[in-house]
Amino acid sequence: MIRIAVLGAGRIGRIHAANAAANPRCRLVAVADIAEEAADSLARSLGCEASRDPAATLAREDIDAVVIGTPTDTHVALLLAAARRGKAVLCEKPVDLDIGKVDAAAAEIEGLGARVMVAFNRRFDPSAAAVHRALAAGAIGAVRQVVITSRDPAPPPPSYIASSGGLFRDMTIHDLDMGSWLLGEEPNEIFAAASTLVDPAIGAAGDFDTAMIIMRTASGRQCHINNCRQAAYGYDQRIEVFGARGMLLNDNLRPSTLRRYDATGTEARDPLLNFFLERYAEAYRLELDAFLAALAEGTKMPLTVEDGRRALRLADAAHLSARTGRTVTV
Repeated sequence: MIRIAVLGAGRIGRIHAANAAANPRCRLVAVADIAEEAADSLARSLGCEASRDPAATLAREDIDAVVIGTPTDTHVALLLAAARRGKAVLCEKPVDLDIGKVDAAAAEIEGLGARVMVAFNRRFDPSAAAVHRALAAGAIGAVRQVVITSRDPAPPPPSYIASSGGLFRDMTIHDLDMGSWLLGEEPNEIFAAASTLVDPAIGAAGDFDTAMIIMRTASGRQCHINNCRQAAYGYDQRIEVFGARGMLLNDNLRPSTLRRYDATGTEARDPLLNFFLERYAEAYRLELDAFLAALAEGTKMPLTVEDGRRALRLADAAHLSARTGRTVTV
């Protein structure tokens, strides 16, 4: 039984803690957050211990692994502190907003031989995973293009922008990772066009809320990503992969498959799922299970710090392209 602690009792921490409490592979020992009320409330609901000190919690001898769901600027310090103590780590993306810090952390983790997984939960979404398996099986032949649409139902408050790292490092980074994964090759060129069309306050904070990104690999394979912080119709998540012998489509999920036909409309359907917590609920469960399975079986982590590093490099390149209007070599 793997003894686990979750660091962070915000919305991501609550997801991970609930999944850990329900997973038969592990025992949730503690949750930790500097916000005492948040930690206490979550711990009471899940029947584990609470702490106001994440660093002290990861140092406990009765904890084998930690999940880091704290603010991004704390990730590296907690990750390295855990790794130095021999703890396995599942760390939310991004590892850090500074590629230099990520490079240094990756080197130290490799030297320690630490068991670390970076949390790109969308790879574990059953629909996205099915697309990847179909590609690996050659279902549509050689991949030519990947098209990813990712639009949020509502923008974050401007106060969130400064700490988030901006659109490309906060939101697009998921799609950059997914695009690279489905292309089957690392992109070596990226071009981004970005605007502020949703909330002027986001622009005033120095960021964008709407973007289109084109990535190209050395062999010429292409990926197009379109992002927006607001879609009036809900959380829009679609993937299309076009190949030499056909196409694969991963469409939006809805509460039901019901379609209504009447005098007011044709093909009327339920609204899209509200946001990522609902849309990717199963992905978060499967992500944690994959982490725990790798620990229990002694196998390679499904994603590593190097995957997080590559995605951040792409996000940095997209940001630079959007600022300069130039194609950036990665």
